[in-house]
Amino acid sequence: MGRMCLPIGLVACLAGAAASGQGAISDHQDADGRKLVENFLNDVVTISARFEQQLVDADDLVVETSSGTLDVRRPGQFRWSYFDPYQQVLVADGLNIWSYDVDLEQVTVKSQHEALGSTPAILLGGSSDVLDDFDYIGSFEERGTVWVRLRPRDTDNGFNKVELGFTERKLSRMLFVDNLEQTTLVALFDVAYNESVDDAQFEFIPPPGVDVVGTPIRASADNL
Repeated sequence: MGRMCLPIGLVACLAGAAASGQGAISDHQDADGRKLVENFLNDVVTISARFEQQLVDADDLVVETSSGTLDVRRPGQFRWSYFDPYQQVLVADGLNIWSYDVDLEQVTVKSQHEALGSTPAILLGGSSDVLDDFDYIGSFEERGTVWVRLRPRDTDNGFNKVELGFTERKLSRMLFVDNLEQTTLVALFDVAYNESVDDAQFEFIPPPGVDVVGTPIRASADNL
């Protein structure tokens, strides 16, 4: 999902939540955490939000920070627009992943199926059966947020732990740990579910004059 970010105070909050969620939890609360994820995947068709994102290395040092907006439409479409401290756009159109680095004037395009696979990104934009690719580990509550822990069944995608945080039953936090023990933290703000999103958000046409690396998959009668 590109380069990552979050304010330092929020990093400490999220790290504290992940570390302190080891205590006892009732069966009712654990079942509620599972239900939150299932409802999110079954009932939410579109998501729009602002995000702040951060990559923290194995020594708890902040490596990258960024912020922007996102729009998601299930199944298989999303747009991540990074505005600060650089401009980058990631678009999944259902067949391809387009990555446009404005400063480099370069577009990279890859097969969406191959690029996403069973990575944590599929939990945002995938269909309701994506949970088949994850094991449910448990849930806990911290500071009014219910954290749900999942583990990818295929760790070859580079990730070994996923935590989704729900505040007032809406997705508000995401935490991903990769095989190098780097942690990606994402905070969502002004989250809106199931509102109309313009089709143009999930279309990408390379701007004139930019370099394009890769060959996009074109729609055919079989995938329309």
